[in-house]
Amino acid sequence: MLLRRQADDSESPALTGGSTLRVMLRLAAPTLGEQLLMVLVLISDTALTGRRLSPLHLAAMSQMAYVMWLLTNLFAAVDSGATALIARFVGAGDRETACRVANQAFLLGVGLAVCVTSFGLLFLDPLVDLMGLPAEPAALATRYLRILLPVLPLMMVMSAGNACLRGAGDTVSGFVAMIAMNLVNVLASWSLACGWGPLPELGWDGVAIGTAAGYSVGGLTMGARLVRGRAGLKLHWRMLRPDVDLARRLLRVGVPAGADVMTIIGCQFWFKRIVNQLGSLAAAAHGVAINIESLAYLPGTAFQVAATTLSGQHLGAKNHRQATHSVLVACAAGGGLMSSVALLFFFAAEPLAWLFLAPGEEALAAQTAALLRIVAMALPALAVHMVLTGALRGAGDTRWPLGFSLIGMLAVRIPLAYWLTQTLDWGVAGAWYAMAADIYVRCILVVSRFLHGGWKQVEV
Repeated sequence: MLLRRQADDSESPALTGGSTLRVMLRLAAPTLGEQLLMVLVLISDTALTGRRLSPLHLAAMSQMAYVMWLLTNLFAAVDSGATALIARFVGAGDRETACRVANQAFLLGVGLAVCVTSFGLLFLDPLVDLMGLPAEPAALATRYLRILLPVLPLMMVMSAGNACLRGAGDTVSGFVAMIAMNLVNVLASWSLACGWGPLPELGWDGVAIGTAAGYSVGGLTMGARLVRGRAGLKLHWRMLRPDVDLARRLLRVGVPAGADVMTIIGCQFWFKRIVNQLGSLAAAAHGVAINIESLAYLPGTAFQVAATTLSGQHLGAKNHRQATHSVLVACAAGGGLMSSVALLFFFAAEPLAWLFLAPGEEALAAQTAALLRIVAMALPALAVHMVLTGALRGAGDTRWPLGFSLIGMLAVRIPLAYWLTQTLDWGVAGAWYAMAADIYVRCILVVSRFLHGGWKQVEV
């Protein structure tokens, strides 16, 4: 058979023995490291912009955080479908078909990356106008994206490769690629922006070039691992031909998941515009609180990935009881960690806020602390929602999470945010209460679907 040579590398972590918690931690720990590196590189770029450039550049950089979130999730439809199918086939012991799915995912990803890159470069100015930035930060955002968009295909390689390998149970490769990417990103951005040694001082363009260089190296690192073969998956020229049936199955699972991610991102942009209308103090408090809150997402994301892999692999092995048990363990572990963070946010809100602020910003610190206490009450529900959504996606049950996102965002968060901020005049705190309400609604909905058990009967 095609992949017998890689027996040691191709064993399924979900099915190789050991306690469920041990297997869960083996999958979650590299993902936690990967997510932490992503946060650290964002902090590095923000610090570089704030220390070396102007407030206008910092305004553009704050928007770039949302844009990078969008760009790195553009391939969610392909990624989610690939993870679910590969996990099922690996669990069933069908490595050959899992490898074919990985190759089809790359074929679809390349086509999508080329289309998005071309469209983005052709219509970049009107797309930036949609962000609602003032003229000068908008011009800076356009320059940044013009440098970054050409490397979008390599971003796809990193994203799709990571998704495929996660389905096969390998979360280490994504961590390795992220280390390479972030080292290059930080070193190149600082050296080019500041003009270290013989290098030219490029300022804002240097930050963008460093980011592009980092993603290029990350994509090449991930691509090299798959060309050599990893976790039983390998890119083969003969498999990079269109397989209509397999591509259709991949997209049938992946498109609802991709639409789910795009719905959340689009509504987050909408939500941010509501906050921006409340004034500079509210927008600044929102921005600082979001940066702090992002640290709380790390354990949730790590155990979400683990639940995705294990639910898919155990269902592929026809072991429904173990699939359920693995998801519950992930909920307990992720929920416990995020609940601990919630306690920290609630009782140490002011000290956390001051870590990100300069002396004399008492009003901003007080408002940021109030927002942290609001989100602290929602973090346990957010943990459950994240892990169970990951489990449903791993099972291929992607349509229900899409429906829950539409209900939570469009029927709860956005209208409630308008009502609390504009009618009741609760300010930015009202927007965050709306966010918390949305999280609880989606948590209740996804728990209902999980208890119903229909996710275990989905055919992929």
